[in-house]
Amino acid sequence: MRALFVALLLLYASGSGKVAGAKGNRFVCTAVPAGTDLSCPVEPTNRVQSTSPQEEELRNTIIQLRETILQQKETIVSQQGTIKELNSKLARCEADAKSRGSARRKDYSKNTMGDLPRDPTETVEQLGKTMQSLKDRLENLEQLRANTSGGMFPNELRDLLKHRLTDLESQLLTRVTELEEEKSQLYNETTAHRQRTENTLNSLLERITELEKSNSAFKSPEDFKVSLPLRTNYLYGRIKKSLPEMYAFTVCMWLKSSASPGIGTPFSYGVPGQANEIVLIEWGNSPMELLVNDKVAQLPLSVSDGRWHHICITWTTRDGFWEAYQDGERLGTGENLAPWHPIKPGGVIILGQEQDIVGGRFDATQAFVGELSHFNMWDRVLRPIDISAMANCSAYMPGNVVPWVDANVEVFGGATKAALEICEDRLFDS
Repeated sequence: MRALFVALLLLYASGSGKVAGAKGNRFVCTAVPAGTDLSCPVEPTNRVQSTSPQEEELRNTIIQLRETILQQKETIVSQQGTIKELNSKLARCEADAKSRGSARRKDYSKNTMGDLPRDPTETVEQLGKTMQSLKDRLENLEQLRANTSGGMFPNELRDLLKHRLTDLESQLLTRVTELEEEKSQLYNETTAHRQRTENTLNSLLERITELEKSNSAFKSPEDFKVSLPLRTNYLYGRIKKSLPEMYAFTVCMWLKSSASPGIGTPFSYGVPGQANEIVLIEWGNSPMELLVNDKVAQLPLSVSDGRWHHICITWTTRDGFWEAYQDGERLGTGENLAPWHPIKPGGVIILGQEQDIVGGRFDATQAFVGELSHFNMWDRVLRPIDISAMANCSAYMPGNVVPWVDANVEVFGGATKAALEICEDRLFDS
């Protein structure tokens, strides 16, 4: 463009005259006022003459060229500003991506429960929007170039923009790939952590189930005792199972007590409407008694010497006949104890307390003080030989109605369960 302007100036000055007396010809450019006649040399002053149409046209052409050059210059300056703005936005995008990645890693490191971090979809969408915005700006620049001039868009600027756009696309794809890899890694780590947690919980549940089934707190499910060390109305044990309707029963247990006067109530069975359906009690200075349907029979038993004793009592509804055994020996019998009365079902068996209502309202003066083990009940009368075998530790027969197992006995109020091997303890007592 500048070369075209210089050529026009030379063409314009070609009619201003020649310098004579020199070897050859040369053109001299002389500045003249506007409107001066250039057909002959004139003084620099007072040369104002009318201009010809050709000169006016040339002058207008020069002015248009000058304006075009200024517009091109403004366009270039505007494009340079746009390039700077694109570079600034690219730098912000890179800084924002780094800060988001750092914050996400930091948040995840604090998350000990293994929760997934925020999904990077928002970051990817934001970078995509920025990319589309840059493409739109480039298209606007190309449209502006087409509108402002008919010339070619500067090759250097176009190549620079394309290069920067290509770099931005490459960085965007790289960042998206990194985000996807980070997401996959975090997901895998979280999945592994969750799997480890689930495996640990499953192991604990299996261990708990195993403990519940095997009752490994004791050597065998029946090798334990219930201790009731104080005479209160809140220490007691409870059998989870109830009794069916029965027309005969045998109840056996091991007792150890040194309480006086009277050891209290080793067990009681109450049903709705009759809290004293079956009760074994030694209260005050009275002998031990068996109650069936609130009817009383005195038993010739004595176990308050602080040693383990094996007690068994049988009863049948026919004639109300009963038998009392201590340490394998039958010490007494009787009859007319609630004859023809069936034992009612659906009641509550309490160890260590006498019930005034079903399952409660205990009296501390009637509480059992001592230790109790191997409480078993049958719905029939056992043979004397079977009772003697259990008392001599030569056989063990769990009750077919109420067996003595750890899972079937609950303790309350400070009563405890402890391991016990009754035959070894009994030998030690002897």
